[in-house]
Amino acid sequence: MVVREDAAWQDRSLGDVDWHVFPPDAVRDAVAAPSGSLARVSLGPADGPRVLLVPGVTGSKEDFVLVMPLLAAAGYRVESYDLAGQYESAAAGPENLVPPRRHYDYPLFVDDMIAVLETGSAPVHVLGYSFAGLVAQLALVARPDLFATLALVTCPPATGQVFRGVKRIGRLSDAAGPRAGAGLMLWGIRNNLNRVPPGRLRFVRERFALTRRSSVTDIVGLMMTMPDVTAAVAGLDLPKLVATGTHDLWPESEYRAYASRIGARAVVYDTGHSPSETVPHQLSRDLRHLYESASGRRE
Repeated sequence: MVVREDAAWQDRSLGDVDWHVFPPDAVRDAVAAPSGSLARVSLGPADGPRVLLVPGVTGSKEDFVLVMPLLAAAGYRVESYDLAGQYESAAAGPENLVPPRRHYDYPLFVDDMIAVLETGSAPVHVLGYSFAGLVAQLALVARPDLFATLALVTCPPATGQVFRGVKRIGRLSDAAGPRAGAGLMLWGIRNNLNRVPPGRLRFVRERFALTRRSSVTDIVGLMMTMPDVTAAVAGLDLPKLVATGTHDLWPESEYRAYASRIGARAVVYDTGHSPSETVPHQLSRDLRHLYESASGRRE
């Protein structure tokens, strides 16, 4: 209980930060993935167990600026990359595939994730944030050998048209197509409906200048057609975590139910959709517990 309260106190003490800045020993490179070049940052001992933190739609690796040093200090080699079409991976897209395709789709994002996982030692502790959690589940089913653990952070706790479960307005989501849904999402972020601090808002708006609108529209469409791999994920014997906030888009009850269905531990923080930004110490603490449980299984 003392550790839990200490992590919460540290999170409450956070101020606004410069979201461009990683620790000086962070390493930047690019991964040659099927869809193109993916911008990546890595931190921590080169021989440490690998951790991959994957951001969601309209996000980037910088969403983990506060989490990566905490995990690196615990001895992990922590990596994150920008999804195809997003921020510094904006040039990656379906036109680079062989043969080329017209739209971003689930196989593109899954194959890209697998390519990143295959660049180093495996299995890897994988965290998927929001949309990336959907991708991570598909990648896990395709290549379970690459995964040591699975953490789903505010990942939609649903399949099919996942927006139907959103609080209050979910029942209206069928009336909006991907383009309208993407427009509404971008409008809300640009106008700071989540009330993020000024430094965060400046970075988010700057990031939009690079992110491809077509990738956002396609991803919103993908979130309306998520394949049901719940049983397959549940059938894989590895430690799993489902993390959300009390003020997230989907109800806490749906997260707890989904965690039960896939055999995951559920944790709920007093925050919204972005625990990596607002409660990094609490999230990092629970991730370390998850990783330690995997190590205990191998011993």
